[in-house]
Amino acid sequence: MDAKTLARCTGARIDRAQRFAEPLSAAMAEFSIDTAGRQAAFLANVGHESGGLHWVVELWGPTIAQQRYEGRRDIGNTQPGDGFRFRGRGLLQTTGRANYAALSKALGVDYVADPDRLAQPIDAARSAGYFWQSKGLSAFADAGDFLTVVKRINGGFNGLSERQMLWADAKAALGLK
Repeated sequence: MDAKTLARCTGARIDRAQRFAEPLSAAMAEFSIDTAGRQAAFLANVGHESGGLHWVVELWGPTIAQQRYEGRRDIGNTQPGDGFRFRGRGLLQTTGRANYAALSKALGVDYVADPDRLAQPIDAARSAGYFWQSKGLSAFADAGDFLTVVKRINGGFNGLSERQMLWADAKAALGLK
């Protein structure tokens, strides 16, 4: 995908789209995000979650919610400092030691030992593609069920209106009605 199209699909500035065009194209191919409908839904959510391909590391306050990452066994944060160390990274924000470990196993890269690697374009894009595939989101995109895609990515409908605007832009950029 060229940078201009990617910028339209994600709401990104052209310089950011240029940085991510090749890694996102490769990740979409690797994880079978290979139809215009899948790509539109994927890129709209990537655009929202990353602030237009700007944020690949969760901004850390820490907020009350972020403070709760510490000691959360449900996401594998069992060691002191895990909350900050395994804060959200990547284009769809992998969070928690257990999720970093699962991603490491799936992609063959040790993100537990080197969590900052997820902030690099190739790894940030691959992690998003893996998440998409592991959650079975192509089936929902194929059915046009954008709300389920959003809920499975976000856990709710945070930023829904922006995601829907990005989705409309992405569909138009990719030649869909």
